[in-house]
Amino acid sequence: MSLLAPLRELDATQRHTVLASFLGWTLDAFDYFLLTFVIVTVAKEFDVGTTRITYALFLTLAARPLGALLFGRLADRFGRRPILMLDVVLFSLFELATAFASSLTALLVLRFLFGVAMGGEWGIGASLAMESIPAKARGAVSGLLQSGYPCGFFLAALANWLLVDHIGWRGLFVVGALPALLVLYIRRKVPESAIWKEGAQAARRPGLLEAMRGHWKLAVYLMLLMMAFNMFSHGSQDMYHTFEETSLHLPTGSATAFVLVALLNLGALAGGLYFGALSERIGRRRAMMVAALLAIPVIPLWMYGGSLILLGLGAFLIQVMVQGAWGVVPTHLNELSPEAVRGTLPGFAYQMGNLLAAVTATAQAWLAQRHGGDLAFAMALWMVLVALLLAVLLWLGPEARGVGFGQRRA
Repeated sequence: MSLLAPLRELDATQRHTVLASFLGWTLDAFDYFLLTFVIVTVAKEFDVGTTRITYALFLTLAARPLGALLFGRLADRFGRRPILMLDVVLFSLFELATAFASSLTALLVLRFLFGVAMGGEWGIGASLAMESIPAKARGAVSGLLQSGYPCGFFLAALANWLLVDHIGWRGLFVVGALPALLVLYIRRKVPESAIWKEGAQAARRPGLLEAMRGHWKLAVYLMLLMMAFNMFSHGSQDMYHTFEETSLHLPTGSATAFVLVALLNLGALAGGLYFGALSERIGRRRAMMVAALLAIPVIPLWMYGGSLILLGLGAFLIQVMVQGAWGVVPTHLNELSPEAVRGTLPGFAYQMGNLLAAVTATAQAWLAQRHGGDLAFAMALWMVLVALLLAVLLWLGPEARGVGFGQRRA
């Protein structure tokens, strides 16, 4: 039987829910990655070094835990669906406002606010989807949901390639307001989580501290795990376009640069779907460990392929492994989370990991400067070390594959 067969068994309502959650994360990532493609251009406009612009990436990542906690608690209290719609509208509005930033300071403030809104989407969307599908479909759906992130990266690359020469970097952020239209689809096609409704009918809903009693060690572990995961993904993505410009001398918006990014994201899509579904057979931790460790032998090809064909193959394969490991994350975190905080804990752990990993782009730029501007060396070293760290953390951690959702686990 195909690894993705459970996806075909979802009914129409479940498919709408999964699609809405997938699109939410895709469009959120689209808005985030637009800035990574225009770092050099924005730095020139504001007359600063590229490292100063990477602070905007840092602030976005650093703000995401605040958004995960705020919107996650709202989702646990008022429902997944209405808070997801509110969150999508807010991150779209802050993306639009970025187009009108008049100074570096304004840009940084707006990217921080965007990060707050961005931080809420993943946890709410993942909990809504996972609570709405059969347990046997979680692995495949998890891989699909997480593939929204590289799909967003790909859409950002496509928009940059097709539009940046015509509308400039500010115009790209105007286009980034379009995700707000997703709210219309959610409002019409996506119902509230039945699991949340069941909990909402309980006579008493525990507060955050009460709900987390006995689970703080798990929360700390999940934050550290997600730190390693975010170092893994952002270490392979955030500075890649800068690597293309400075090391491969490919101008922004060029067809060759776009093809490399397209291959990178096709690999991410394939990896997320494959390893997410594979985790139903071999276990969550084992699937993620295999993907993380297989990234290491691919790194020389990814950074030092020597020709565009080999570099393209390396870009494809590195993201098969990076997003392959990530494809298991949505179901793994939701299965480990206590019932009363499933809207909060997975997203908060994810985004706290982002906070702890938020120095990734700046650290890679610093490492490159310390080695004569060799960004390839900095990115390669970073990825080897993080892949090993991730494998160790997974080996040490728990797993709850296929656990039942409902008030009996509250």
